[in-house]
Amino acid sequence: MAIRPIVTAPDRRLKQVSTPVEKVDDELRALMDDMLETMYDAPGIGLAAIQVGVPKRVIVMDLAREGEEPEPRYFVNPEIIWTDDSETRVYEEGCLSVPEFYDEVERPAKCRVRFLDYQGEIRELECDEMLATCLQHEMDHLEGVLFIDHLSKLKRDRVLKKLLKERRLKEKELA
Repeated sequence: MAIRPIVTAPDRRLKQVSTPVEKVDDELRALMDDMLETMYDAPGIGLAAIQVGVPKRVIVMDLAREGEEPEPRYFVNPEIIWTDDSETRVYEEGCLSVPEFYDEVERPAKCRVRFLDYQGEIRELECDEMLATCLQHEMDHLEGVLFIDHLSKLKRDRVLKKLLKERRLKEKELA
């Protein structure tokens, strides 16, 4: 397992639509293991493959709290097959690809997802609360959407400008 660099906004790769995975094999499981290790190291609770520069429809997640036993989850080719649009929830979201910025996003409170698991088995899962929010957030990444894309243009532009400025400062320091 290896910790991979996390792609941060405004990197254009984050706007790519990820491609479906043809099969779950040892190579893909190695990617998922690396993603999980990268996510834990960051630290975060969810990570899409595009966030480590791999445009495949793969997500890893662990919502266990500090001090709890880890509960890693793997979602390959996830597809939301149902959302409860009658009830929404607002959570303050953050993102490893948009470091140090948080804002409230409204999403459906419940959803059902179909996916392949770590072994390549087809699964369905009904999600609510934080799991539903996190899954929808990560699935947005697979479509080239960041959580800041759900905010006003003014807020989004302000965040991207700040991130670009920080990137330029880091590049000058390394030069």
